[in-house]
Parts: sequence; C-alpha cells; structure tokens
Amino acid sequence: MIDYLYTQTGLIQIISAFVLDVIIGDPQWNYHPVRLIGRFIEILEALLRKLPLPERIAGILLTAIVVSGVYAVTYMIVSMSGQWSFLCEVLVGAAIVYFTISLKSLADEAKKVLVYLKSNDLIEARKALSYIVGRDTEHLNEEQILRACVETVAEGLVDGILSPLFYFFLGGPCAAMAYRAVNTLDSMLGHKDERYIKFGWASARLDDVANYIPARISALLVPVASFLCGCGFMRSLHIAIRDGRKHESPNSGIPEAAVAGALGVRLGGPSSYQGEVIEKPFIGEGQYQLSQKSVEISVKLLYVASLLMLFGGIGIITLLKITGFRMLFNLFG
Repeated sequence: MIDYLYTQTGLIQIISAFVLDVIIGDPQWNYHPVRLIGRFIEILEALLRKLPLPERIAGILLTAIVVSGVYAVTYMIVSMSGQWSFLCEVLVGAAIVYFTISLKSLADEAKKVLVYLKSNDLIEARKALSYIVGRDTEHLNEEQILRACVETVAEGLVDGILSPLFYFFLGGPCAAMAYRAVNTLDSMLGHKDERYIKFGWASARLDDVANYIPARISALLVPVASFLCGCGFMRSLHIAIRDGRKHESPNSGIPEAAVAGALGVRLGGPSSYQGEVIEKPFIGEGQYQLSQKSVEISVKLLYVASLLMLFGGIGIITLLKITGFRMLFNLFG
C-alpha cells in the first residue's frame, strides 16, 4: 500500500484533504463517517453484550469487526470510485481523508475558550472547555482552564492530525479511516470504569499501539515547530525526552512534554474526572506561568507541526521514489 503514495492520485488527495480541513474544518454533519462509526459501535456493543461471552473476548471481537469492517467498506468505496474516473477517485479519496483530520476544529475550539477568558467569562470558558476535555470543568480557575486547553491541543496533535496523516502515508485513505475507527473505539470504550475496564480493553490497547509511532514523531516535529515559532528547540526536545514517559498513557505524555518544553510551562498535576481527583505527574519545568499567550502559541505549534508532518511525509515518499527504494517494496508484493 505504500506504493499508493507514489501515484499522482495519492499526493493530490492528501494535499486537497489537508487544505479542505484548514479552510472548512471538521463538518458537524449527522452522516459524518466518524459519527456513523460511533453508531455502528453502539449497535454492535448492544448485540455482543447479549451473547454469553466473557467481556474481554466480546470487546476483542467488537474491535476486530469495527476496524476490519471500516477498512473493507472504505476499500470498496475507493475501488468503485477508481472505476468511474480519475477525478472521481481523487475526490472520493480526498473526502475520506478530510473526514479523518481535525486540525482546524481543534484549533477553533481552543480559540473559543480563549475568547471567553479574554472577556473574563469563566463560566462560558469552562463550558467551551468541557466540549474538548474529559475532565470536570465546573470549578476550574483560569490557570487550570489554560492548562487543560494546552494539554488538549498537545494530545490532539497526535490523535487528530499526525496519526491520520501517518496512516495515510502508509496505506492511503483506507488506512487513515481505519485509524479513525480505532481512535473512535478508544474514545467510546477505552474507559477504566466498571462498565468498560474489560470490555474496552482491546480498544484501548489497540489505540495505544496505533498512536505509538506518531506520538514519537511529535517529539521531533514539535521542537522543530517550536524553533520556527521562535521558542526553544532544545528545551522542547529535552522535556519531551525527559518527561514524555511520565504520563499514564504511553503516548499522550510525549506531545504534552514537547509542548510544555516549547512554552516553558508546567503541565499535568491533579485533575478531577466524574468527581474523582486523579493525581497526574507534573510535566515541564515551569519557567513561565501559563497565560492566554500559552494557548495562542500552542495553536501555532499545532499548525506548524501539522504542516511539517504533511510536507515531511510527501518529501520522504518522493525521496524513496527518486532513490529507487520503491523496488524494495515491490519485492514484498
């Protein structure tokens, strides 16, 4: 499937999808593929819970059916579009990839929180924040709101942009949409409460595996983006390496640490989830206090790191083509 990116079709699709997302953002549409995947997960969960299966086995089965099913359906759509015309294949593929990226939407949601903070409206800022975080927001002060916002932008860099792009570069629109299915499964089932601790185990572990490489790519891209935005390259890289593994998640801590280093702030610490306070390790050195400017810079880092991933991926594919590495991939079919 890497060979797919050697074609003109693949390059046009990824660039078109990225530009569409930057201009339009993720559409709030009832028939958005991710929403359809979510409904499929709900229906399948209800059916599997009625079967006399251990919860963990049922969860593994659900995960396998959803991911393979999404890949198969996407493959059929892409294949059928290719039979119609080149233009149809380009448009359909670009639309599929567009639905997997959420760069502008994440940036806009963070900016909404910032707008309310600038007008000293903490109530609306907490409400806007609640749409993009899983923690309790009702009693957060301004510093806590800023911290949650920066952390969400950092984590969203991997989930919403780097990973979809990474899987597109590996396997085209089908792989990108399959990744989105994995991420949706994790967001819906990957909880550690009594209902999903076993049933959602496979979804959570698969999401960890899927984001493993993209998260580590962020440890390189964010420092470079930090340098381009006028922040410290070495500080971002140092904190990413030093504190990236402090987080409970094997992946989330890496972009958070890189962003914390770039901003010179401290992230992490205690957060409340459904009334329960969770003590998280602190990330970063706290040379500067979190401010509204911290959110603005984190959004800039989000855009620059995403562009680096896009053009870096295209550049690597092009280099492989020029240097003849395509022959190595052809050896494996």
